[in-house]
Amino acid sequence: MDQRADFPILKTKINGHPMVYFDNAATAQKPQAVIKAVSTYYRQSNANVHRSLNPLAAVATELFEKSRDTVAEFIGAEREEIIFTKGTTESINLVAKSWGEKFLQAGDIVILSLAEHHSNIVPWLQLKETKGIVIKYIPLNPDGSWDMSAAKKLLAAPRVRLLAVSQASNVLGIINPVKELIKQAKARNIVTLIDAAQSIAHLQIDVKDLGCDFLAFSGHKLGGPTGIGVLYGRRQLLEIMPPFLGGGDMVSRVTLENFSVKELPYKFEAGTPPIAEAIGLGAACDYLNSIGFKTISEHENRLYAYMLKKLKMLSFTKLLGTAPHQLPIFAFTIDGIHPHD
Repeated sequence: MDQRADFPILKTKINGHPMVYFDNAATAQKPQAVIKAVSTYYRQSNANVHRSLNPLAAVATELFEKSRDTVAEFIGAEREEIIFTKGTTESINLVAKSWGEKFLQAGDIVILSLAEHHSNIVPWLQLKETKGIVIKYIPLNPDGSWDMSAAKKLLAAPRVRLLAVSQASNVLGIINPVKELIKQAKARNIVTLIDAAQSIAHLQIDVKDLGCDFLAFSGHKLGGPTGIGVLYGRRQLLEIMPPFLGGGDMVSRVTLENFSVKELPYKFEAGTPPIAEAIGLGAACDYLNSIGFKTISEHENRLYAYMLKKLKMLSFTKLLGTAPHQLPIFAFTIDGIHPHD
């Protein structure tokens, strides 16, 4: 497997040498297929979607909605359950500000883990301030994995309303047993939200198989553009949630006194959406599918084993997060050197 030629930026030289890029956990580089899809839209069909009658708008709308179909198929969802957002952060905020504001009450419990990213902590802390909800955290074992015994006890407590956790750590790369906890949560009518920002490019995700109520990810993590993300929401929940933002394209009727909202998914997509970015995201999904997750996984496993072997040979390094079932993300310290250096 050698797709290096698919990524134009990798022709760049750093200090006279071919570039080696290790920062994919922060953002992945873009394959030519994605760059071409975005460029072609701007060169040939740049127009607003859903609202204009000119021929360009018809093409732009078709491309935009085709990408929604592609993303829906990519994660095993229905197209009406795919909400385009700016990224994982906005997707989680949408759930917090819409579902959380309406359905959570003072004293209700939201369960997170100690390994969550800020985007899956701060929105719930905001609800703690405004609504008086209670946040409890799944503790970690010394190897970085979840303490599953403690997690199951937390879920069994009364007044737990939401389980919001990441499928894989963005720091340690550990793949968490989310399906097991989702099953327990479902049996207790606890709503579940999965942060798939780090796992989306590595694991073949099927939201129906997972059984989650919400799932969020960012396009730039899987080789798509920045400024585009997805919130998958189970249709029955999305239908009873109030709109997150108000404005054009999310309303079917407006008077001076009231308004009515459009059907899903447009109810949650106020204003001009990230059109080019959504088209690029669809191209990124197609690109990954063309390689195949089996091929990707085999290649990553070879690289992971090589990196792990070499790190263990260095006596002055200490690997953090040693649990099995990991993505190829490494966190380690170097003796005598501060991490900031």
